[in-house]
Formats: sequence, C-alpha cells, structure tokens
Amino acid sequence: MKYGVLNQDVLWQELIVTKEDRKKLKGHNPAVIWLTGFSGAGKTTLSKEIERRMYEMGIHTYLLDGDNVRRGLNSDLGFSKPERKENIRRISEVANLFVDAGIVVICAFISPYEEDRSYLKSLLNEDELYTVYVKCPIDVCMERDPKGLYRKALKGEIKGFTGIDAPYEEPESPDIVVETHKYGIEECADLVIDYLKKNGLFNSTPVN
Repeated sequence: MKYGVLNQDVLWQELIVTKEDRKKLKGHNPAVIWLTGFSGAGKTTLSKEIERRMYEMGIHTYLLDGDNVRRGLNSDLGFSKPERKENIRRISEVANLFVDAGIVVICAFISPYEEDRSYLKSLLNEDELYTVYVKCPIDVCMERDPKGLYRKALKGEIKGFTGIDAPYEEPESPDIVVETHKYGIEECADLVIDYLKKNGLFNSTPVN
C-alpha cells in the first residue's frame, strides 16, 4: 500500500473562520507539544500531567497518545519502518488540524526518526511546535517495562522494537529535555510548563 499520495483533483478550500479567529476566541496561542523518547521513558504519564495542568489553567487542549491512535486512526498500520513513518505522518497532519482549530495538542509518541519528526515541523509556524525529549537510559526503561514489550522484544516475539533491534535518533535540537530517571513527573511537568510560559504560549489574545 502506498501512503500519502495526493490526488490532483482535490483542491484546498479556504475557510471563512481563520486560525487567528479561533485563537482570539480561545484566548491563547495554539501549538503542538511533542514528547519523544523510548518506550517506558514516561511520555504518557508526563503528557497526562501536562494536560491536567493546562486544563486547570483554562487552556484548550487535546492529548494524542501512541496507543490510542493505533486503536483507531492508525489501526491498519504495523511497525515496519515505512509504517512507522506513515504513523507519524498521519499524526502530524492531525496535530496540524488541531493547531488550526486553535488548540494546544499534546503528542506522546516514540517517534524514533529525526526525519519523521521534521515533517511536523514543516507543517507549522516556528512558534507552534515545542519538542520535549523525554530522556531516560534504555536500561532504566527496560527495568520499568510497564507493558512487557522489552521482554517480548528480547525474546524475539516483537521485531523492529526501538532500542532493541531498531534505532532511536535523539532529537537534534529539542526545546526541552526532561530526564525522568533523575526527576519525578511533577518536577518534569514543572520544567515543561515553565518553559512554555517563558516562551509565550499562554499569552492571552482577547476577543475584539
């Protein structure tokens, strides 16, 4: 199956209500908070805490988690490199739609390849993407192994598993690095929220 082929008969439709209109209505800037790292690094737990705090701040958010997306939108995809690439491409397009809707979308995906992560960057404005590298040594992730995936990968029951028989490319220039083997989730969430505040994500845009 060939993914991502554009039908030339499909034309882009300009909408009457714009991203700027939606931004003003919601009172804050839209963006993608992209968490990347090994399985077991703490991406899902951290993303939930980040969303909880934003919700309490009155920020309009949505959380896209790797497992949840694969149960619906990407249920037809496996874990070969081309399918993982398509997985991230689709997620990137959905995240871009959320940003256009004026929402802060939090994405928690292993997303092991720099090229695939760069695709999302190409869709957004410079101030709409914040990459969070959830850094944790592979041996610690293997000890945690909350889903038992490392054990299966080591037994050969799962092929192409990141950190075992497939590579993970560290982000070249992440906005934030949180080390979940050194700090708790609360402290890591503090670092992320503080960075976003300092960089103007939560600036209010009043409705005219």
